[in-house]
Amino acid sequence: MTALLFLTLLLPCAVPPAARHAVHRLAPVTALWLITVSVVVPAGCSLAALGALVLTGLLKLPAFAALGELVHPLRTASDLVVVPSAAVSVGALAVCAVTLARAALREIRAVRRARTAAGRRPAAGDLCVIDSPHPDAYALPGRPHRIVVTTAMLRSLDAAEREVLFAHERAHNRGRHHYFLVAAELAAHCHPALRPVRATVRLAAERAADEAAAAAVGDRRLTARAIARAALAGQRTRSQRPGCAAAATSGPVPQRVRALLAAPHASRRPARWIAAALLACTAVSCTASATGVIDFHHRVEVAQGEASR
Repeated sequence: MTALLFLTLLLPCAVPPAARHAVHRLAPVTALWLITVSVVVPAGCSLAALGALVLTGLLKLPAFAALGELVHPLRTASDLVVVPSAAVSVGALAVCAVTLARAALREIRAVRRARTAAGRRPAAGDLCVIDSPHPDAYALPGRPHRIVVTTAMLRSLDAAEREVLFAHERAHNRGRHHYFLVAAELAAHCHPALRPVRATVRLAAERAADEAAAAAVGDRRLTARAIARAALAGQRTRSQRPGCAAAATSGPVPQRVRALLAAPHASRRPARWIAAALLACTAVSCTASATGVIDFHHRVEVAQGEASR
């Protein structure tokens, strides 16, 4: 049982390198969905494994064994393994809870500030223009969705490039990309190995919006130029946008521009193996976690005298 729970905690370490390959080899929308699922599921399984380790350690204590109505000792690995593992798991869960709560509060406040600032300005449909000397533009989640753009950003682009920018941000709102960004952020607080995948998920979301904007305007070179100019204009701007607000100027812009200028249907032969690796990691994580938790439950029933060995 303990070995399966430890395996569940190790599997997320394999996700970041596979995700980095997937974002360049798979179609952007496919990569976005696949990477997000392969991050969220192992993160949840890791929490379940930590919880099982904590309960295992607690049930080794007489007070909790009596509380759990154990009539036999709980059959586990050596106490030299179980007790330290339970203590470390308690600390890990506490750190996860604190950092997750802080991140959630910080993000909620940022979204509220951005919605309040956008609400003070007259909107033309979903477009909200803010008078500011700092070039910035982003898709603001909420009801209704907004595209927030500053006057400085509008002055930095010509008319055709502004249409690309608006199409890009509308693609973020239409694709509900803020949900993917939030999911990746939550998963990063559940397992430290998953933290690098936040940037990969953001890149996948930006690539999906880039392709949608290119399809909307019908010109990939114009789209690449608009993205590059918007990023260049906003590179020295310290944006106040929320972390879940996707923006055309975020992510590794040179990689995005190269992808737009490349053939849209370039060969992706290794993609199936990368996708299979991510799916396999997700499946094994689920299986190991579920098997470990089920085995723990069975051992508790045996210790309670409700099931045979």
